[in-house]
Amino acid sequence: MLRKFFLAATTAVFFFNAQAQDTTKTLAISGSVDAYYRYNFSGKTNNYTSFTNSQSSFELGMASLRADATAMSGKVGATVDLGFGRRAEEFSYNDGATTAGKNGFLTLANVKQAFVTYAPSSKVKFTMGKFATHVGYELLDAPLNRNYSMSYMFTNGPFFHTGLKTDITAGPVAFMIGITNYTDQSTATTTVNNLIAQFSGGTKNGKLKFYLNYSGFGGSDSGNNPSGLKSLNQVDLVVLGTISSKFNIGYNGTVQSRKPVSGSSGSWVGNALYFNFDPTDKVGLTLRSEYISDNKTVYFGTKNIFANTLSVNCKVGPLTIIPELRFESSQAAIYTKSNGSSIKSTATGLLAAVYKF
Repeated sequence: MLRKFFLAATTAVFFFNAQAQDTTKTLAISGSVDAYYRYNFSGKTNNYTSFTNSQSSFELGMASLRADATAMSGKVGATVDLGFGRRAEEFSYNDGATTAGKNGFLTLANVKQAFVTYAPSSKVKFTMGKFATHVGYELLDAPLNRNYSMSYMFTNGPFFHTGLKTDITAGPVAFMIGITNYTDQSTATTTVNNLIAQFSGGTKNGKLKFYLNYSGFGGSDSGNNPSGLKSLNQVDLVVLGTISSKFNIGYNGTVQSRKPVSGSSGSWVGNALYFNFDPTDKVGLTLRSEYISDNKTVYFGTKNIFANTLSVNCKVGPLTIIPELRFESSQAAIYTKSNGSSIKSTATGLLAAVYKF
């Protein structure tokens, strides 16, 4: 008994001594708050994208708080990223109350990301937990986008993944592969798993970068997943090009293929260009031009949508004020006027304030 006690005590002393010697621990706290006012000139909401589903009202987008911790010179780490507001709830739309489509875990709706990392070398890193998707050009947090309103491709692609992924860096290129729960599920409600992957690279001077992304599953049987699909596969490409210190261009293209349990398969295609111009360090302009093609109307209910959004970023220290004008049109009359009649085009004005700390 005494021998066991001595061994346990020695192990504990060694452990705590090792911890005390680890002077490379870091903890970084960051966050943001954003709010907006949106007005659709047709007199109705006319919103088919995420996070701005309101008409003529002031709204809180999201209050966000993030903690990033590392130890052993970054070899191990953890991130907790919390969000409160309509952005966070729409992002984690499968979490919350026990109503249809919800998993019943109320606190999960406020967890945007929560994951741990282990990097056995500078070229390999493992990540396990809930993390934002790698698919697409735009991101959840308002400070990370130059347009405040979101694109159709962001809205109709994956939001996040919960699972395990591996990142491998090999010189100028990198590769990621992982296995996760069904898309956008913090806790699994189906046995269907999702495969994710990314291949990325760029030029030596960093002025051209690309990210080829994949997310999908196949072989699901009837009724075994929330979408009711036998397979869902999305291939996505993001290209970033720096023209000068004041001008850069981004491109996002995506193809989402859908195969129902019964009936014919189909796919929709999205393409978007982002023109970013910064005449000064206080003012930036972004024009997003997005085109959605759904010729077989397998998803959108219209054969095409063309949306253009012009945003001005006015920076006052950590505060960014974003006046925005958006005009969109579609092949079918999917928008509505105040008198209830259907129309094929609509325009929206928006004013947002984003503070980052």
